[in-house]
Amino acid sequence: MRPDLCLVEDDPIMGESLKERLTLEGFSVEWCKSGAEALEKLQQHNYSAVISDIQLPDIKGNELFSQMISNPQTHMPPTIFITGFGSVESAVELLKLGAVDYLTKPFEPEILIEKLWEVCRSHQRAAMKGETLGVSPAIRRLGSKLSMITRHPEAPVLIVGESGSGKEVVARQLHALDGNDCPFIAVNCAAIPENLIETELFGHEKGAFTGAEKGRRGVFEQADGGVLFLDEIGDMPLLMQAKLLRAIQEKMVTRVGGERLIEVNFRLICATNRDLKKLVDDGSFRMDLYYRINVIQLPVPPLRNRHEDILWLAERFIASYAECHPDQHKRLTVSAREMLLAYHWPGNVRELKHTIERACIMTQTSSIEAVDLSLADCSEHAVAEEVLLKDVSTASQRDCIVRTLEAHGWRMAETAKALGVSRKTLWQKMKKMGIQRS
Repeated sequence: MRPDLCLVEDDPIMGESLKERLTLEGFSVEWCKSGAEALEKLQQHNYSAVISDIQLPDIKGNELFSQMISNPQTHMPPTIFITGFGSVESAVELLKLGAVDYLTKPFEPEILIEKLWEVCRSHQRAAMKGETLGVSPAIRRLGSKLSMITRHPEAPVLIVGESGSGKEVVARQLHALDGNDCPFIAVNCAAIPENLIETELFGHEKGAFTGAEKGRRGVFEQADGGVLFLDEIGDMPLLMQAKLLRAIQEKMVTRVGGERLIEVNFRLICATNRDLKKLVDDGSFRMDLYYRINVIQLPVPPLRNRHEDILWLAERFIASYAECHPDQHKRLTVSAREMLLAYHWPGNVRELKHTIERACIMTQTSSIEAVDLSLADCSEHAVAEEVLLKDVSTASQRDCIVRTLEAHGWRMAETAKALGVSRKTLWQKMKKMGIQRS
């Protein structure tokens, strides 16, 4: 299927040239010569992507994008802006509000075409529920590893990350790649009382203890042929860890009160928000179990280090709410987007999801304003924790550098260390991007 593009360009020569070239490259192009025409078309059609000049005869690009955001009837496809050198600052501001990228004139058409194909493929995947984890470079790298892991179902996977960062989402994505027809059994090791954890894991026979009126399969048996996800494995009682290790190694379990060995076959995925190596050193986690489950480790970065994912996830949560409440379509305003991007997100993706859900429920109008998010004072958290520059897309690097410089009082050595680059590299990037302390 040919991706549908909305081209917003008032220059007749450049517009005609771009439309002709993009059509030859396999795109279907709708050419709008003004911002007003583009807004009208965007209400009528859901495009795969938008390419827009920032300098338009009737409206500026940032105003066009703000109206796209504010109008609940306007479809919001990924947007790439074209700008002259003098409008780079405007383009960077548009990136903060959710634009995908920008190109500075003059540019090679091949660069635009490559970006468009990448954007359209990502947009198509995002439209398919559960198909992608996010759009940030860090989370895309994580997603690319999952397809490699599917070829090795015998290798245990350990997912590590802060609480609420999406560890179970990653586990379910791996399960989806394995095949949705097989079971996915999730167990929160921290939520099971210690006196019940053995029967929860291995099951019990009828009459094994008072109240056991019939036999019950444990989660190891329930996961046979599928995935067993042990969440918060670091909270597993030390006494149970030896039995767990044996069951994992032998793929055999015995129910409580039983004698028969039951063979089980499953993919093991564990997750934790704790430092298991430190727990091993402290003597509260078995070293042999640690090395048994830590064959393939997948770190999930916190949301504050995945800046590009914040608005992408927020839009997904709003769309999910709209599916359950078709008569309550909501749209984030510019002020709300700015606050979402400025906030620190100590609760990660879980906190973002609850924030959006609360705003959708409590907001009386179709527009979600910054005040509706009910977040703490963003000035305390305006700059996220250290983000390595290599994990940030090229288009967002300028914003990342400026924020990190401000966080470290424009001290070059500290900023370079926080970004994971040398002082020389930082200085070169600042010079290239025209970054100066005001």
